Amino acid sequence: MCGRYTITSELDEIINTFSVEETNYEYSKRYNVAPTQLVPGIINRDGKRVLEGFKWGLIPFWSKDPKIAYKMINARAEGIEKKPAFRNLIKRNRILIPSNGFYEWRQHEDGKQPYRFQLESKGVYAFAGLYDNWKDPNDEVIQSCTIITTTPNELVDDVHNRMPVILTDIEAWLDPDTEDIMSFLKPYPAEKMIKYPVSMDVGNVKNSSASLIDEVVLNSR
Repeated sequence: MCGRYTITSELDEIINTFSVEETNYEYSKRYNVAPTQLVPGIINRDGKRVLEGFKWGLIPFWSKDPKIAYKMINARAEGIEKKPAFRNLIKRNRILIPSNGFYEWRQHEDGKQPYRFQLESKGVYAFAGLYDNWKDPNDEVIQSCTIITTTPNELVDDVHNRMPVILTDIEAWLDPDTEDIMSFLKPYPAEKMIKYPVSMDVGNVKNSSASLIDEVVLNSR
């Protein structure tokens, strides 16, 4: 799964990398993004690429209970085109979720040790995601999203058995006319990524300081 990530790039880098034309989101750097929080996402709206806020944890439009979001922070790539919650979204509601690193935990003798994974360039990239709009009883709309996960590459497999899908073609992912969507849902090449251990403090969602992304010596906090 993907349960924590970072987005600490400059806003200008995000806008330029993803050719954002309109911004409707108050951006700030985030060192410990957690489920149910409002996160930046990029979608095509009326032919324009727009950066907006989305609740991380999908609430399908047909859901009667918004608490379903807690169970839908991720969508497994395998069989996604057949699952009721995702099969229509994969055709028309695809989203870019900007990130420049994600965390996964490996069991050590003294507890679970978190690691941060990045691209070798350490630059911003996009997770493959899906989004939907849900109305509450007062007709207020909540935009929500989920991150698609796949089998891990060799680098991630040493720590965890899943990894988020990192897109290599953002243009095609957002293009509603793209047909072979499933070909995007594969592990990012291990040789183009790096990993390093970080503080166990990242395990607490209340911690959000920049020091969370600093490399630590193993067996230290």
